[in-house]
Amino acid sequence: MKLNIVKLGKVEYEEAFKLQQKIVKLRQENRIDDTLLLLEHLPVITVGRSGDDDNIIVSEEYLKENNISIYYANRGGDVTYHGPGQIVGYPIIHLENHGKDLKLYVEKLEEVIIKLLKEEFNIHAYIKDMKYTGVWVDENKITAIGVLMKRWVTMHGFAFNVNTNMDHFNWIVPCGIQDKGVVSLQKLIAKELDLNAMNDLVIKYFCDVFGYKDSKECSLESIMG
Repeated sequence: MKLNIVKLGKVEYEEAFKLQQKIVKLRQENRIDDTLLLLEHLPVITVGRSGDDDNIIVSEEYLKENNISIYYANRGGDVTYHGPGQIVGYPIIHLENHGKDLKLYVEKLEEVIIKLLKEEFNIHAYIKDMKYTGVWVDENKITAIGVLMKRWVTMHGFAFNVNTNMDHFNWIVPCGIQDKGVVSLQKLIAKELDLNAMNDLVIKYFCDVFGYKDSKECSLESIMG
């Protein structure tokens, strides 16, 4: 199986969402191969389809003063935060080649980060249960996952806290879970990480878990035509 990999750097959430929609359409029409977008977002709070505005716990005035936008997304899940230092992955892949099973797909996304943390940092991460989607270390979530599938093609994906400013999660009840915390890899190992190197590790383990033998880094222009 072939995989296009596109590193986008810092991208506004709405811009990335519109880009995903275009690539999803191309993938549904089999005009491109499976594609993985890797990027960072500028600070934004997103609310999923099962989200509750009450889980945003700072005022509208505070958000406006600090140039923090709120975006209502069509992904699964509740409220989350995206910002610099967080690796966001948007796999746009056809599940026809991956068992046509959305639950299995989410489990594979979780496995990517679990294997990475174990094999590269000797950190035990795990899947809690269906109620608590994502990747956990102790009682803290290190990777949030929210996905959508259209005609067996996926969009949205995962948000992996690497060097993320964890204070920003104080603006929300992350994923609507009151009694659990969030954590970053930087906090766990007390060291800031090279984000380019971490992106490469995400690619390595993503290809391993999903079985891509033929992957290439390419420009957005080359896959969009």
